[in-house]
Formats: sequence, C-alpha cells, structure tokens
Amino acid sequence: MLTGARATAHTIAHFRRIDTLESCANRGILTMFAALQGTTSRDVNRMTDRAFLDQLKGFSLTTAEILYKMPDHPSLLQSYIWQDYDLSPRFPKLKAFLDYWTRNLDGKLHRISIAHATLIKPAELKMVDGEFKLN
Repeated sequence: MLTGARATAHTIAHFRRIDTLESCANRGILTMFAALQGTTSRDVNRMTDRAFLDQLKGFSLTTAEILYKMPDHPSLLQSYIWQDYDLSPRFPKLKAFLDYWTRNLDGKLHRISIAHATLIKPAELKMVDGEFKLN
C-alpha cells in the first residue's frame, strides 16, 4: 500500500494515463497506440509516413518463404518467413538479407518462394450499363 506523497504521485499518474486514453478515443487508433507505448503521435506518424512514402516510390509488400537445411540435421528442412517493403522485380532488400544469411548463418539455403503485392495502385473503374435519376 502506498502512503503520503508516493500515493498522491501514483494517483496523479494513474489519472493522467486514464485522461490520455480517453482523449485518444477521438484522435484515432494511431494516437492511442502511441499513448500506450509512451511515444508521441508524431513518432507514430513519422513511421507511418515512411512506409507510405516507400509505397509511393514503388515499394511493395514482399514476403519470402525461405526453406533451409538445418545445420545439425541436413536431411531436414526448416521454414523461415521474411517480410518487408521491397522493390520488385530486383528485390534489393531481400537479396541483401540472403547475402547476409549465406555469409553468417550455417543453414544452407534450399528454396526461396517470393510473393509481393502492390498495396497502392490505380483505382479500378468499371463502366456500368444503366442510368440512375435522382428526384
């Protein structure tokens, strides 16, 4: 049980946290996440903006399934999933990761399957056959 000045400081800190969470309800989930993590919404927005700007530059969400032979049991394959924003079709970040793998890790690469999705792309428009009149 806390007493005296420590109890007062604890209570004030508790109510500040509740106030922060309540005020976040109107500012969106990113701000609420920032308050829970002890960062500012500006830090979260900076991270979000970087990912968004990368996508505008042509980066796409790239996922690679890497099958490699276990060093102690070469007849067994282990799977590793790697995911990051990378430039298709050359995938420089993935190549850098695989170069690091071959230089520093013991597991010999067996097979790499790559999938990527462009998350920001032109809108798809369809011509609708018909006419709608309002009033």
